[in-house]
Amino acid sequence: MPTRRAASVDDYLAGLPPERRELIDEVRRLVNRYLPPGYVEAMDFGMICWQIPLARYPHTYNKQALAPVAMAAQKHHFSLYLMCAYADSVADRGLRAAYALAGKKLDMGKSCLRFKTFGDLVPDALATVLAATTVERYIEQYEASRRSV
Repeated sequence: MPTRRAASVDDYLAGLPPERRELIDEVRRLVNRYLPPGYVEAMDFGMICWQIPLARYPHTYNKQALAPVAMAAQKHHFSLYLMCAYADSVADRGLRAAYALAGKKLDMGKSCLRFKTFGDLVPDALATVLAATTVERYIEQYEASRRSV
C-alpha cells in the first residue's frame, strides 16, 4: 500500500500492485478527462488530489489548497472523495439518482464514494458531476459555506 510519504502521483502509483494501479489509473483518466481546466493534480493527505492552486485562491480557512476531488487506494477498497458533490446538493441528488437508475449500490458517506471495481461506478454520472465543477463554481460554493460559519 502506498503511504503518506509518496511525493508525487507517479510515486503513489508505483507503490501500488499492478492490478490496483490499473484501476486507480482508469478512474484517474476519467477525472482528468471531465474535470474542467484550472485544477492541478497533486499529492496531499496521502492521496491523489485535484486542487485549486493557492496562487489562484489563497483565502482558505486552513491555508491549504481547496481539493474538490481526491482518490486513494485503501486496504480493502478504493475511495473517490467528491467534495464537489457534497458541497452541491443538486449534484449529490443527481449522482444518487443515477446510481439508482443504473441499479447499482451507492456506497457513499458524505463525500467518500467507496468502490472495489470500475464496474461499481457509474462513469456517466461521475462525468456529469466533475464537468459541472468549474473552479469558479467551487470557489463560490466554498465561500457560501464559509459565510454560514
